Amino acid sequence: MGKEKTNVPQSGGKGRKPKADPAVFRYSVSFNATDHARFLALFEQSGMRTKAHFITERIFGGSFKVIKIDKAAVDYYTRLTTFYAQFRAIGVNYNQIVKALNTNFTEKKALSFLYKLEKATEELVVLSRKIIELTQEFEDKWLQK
Repeated sequence: MGKEKTNVPQSGGKGRKPKADPAVFRYSVSFNATDHARFLALFEQSGMRTKAHFITERIFGGSFKVIKIDKAAVDYYTRLTTFYAQFRAIGVNYNQIVKALNTNFTEKKALSFLYKLEKATEELVVLSRKIIELTQEFEDKWLQK
């Protein structure tokens, strides 16, 4: 009498080890173009590697993080940081100019140059206040907290 053939894999040390709980139930979902684009966007935002794991997490309520990067906000803060560095450089130059005026010019001439420097500094103060107002307005309108 011959051996009966069964569909149970024989473990002869060859091949992949069978999973303890294999996923054998499959479902099919059809999307229209709009829903498919939305699905792909959510999948990409999730950062997961496989769509099957993403769908399983969404169905069973697993948590995942979606991080949205607002390129306009990043660009704005990059430019603001660059501007702040320039503003600090102006402060350093201001100190060097005052020192040079006091050592190289007469008192009367140094005072006239300092007066002009003071007027330019007042303009910078007005400009910096305007920048602060614009930044606060930008944060209030466009950044989610």
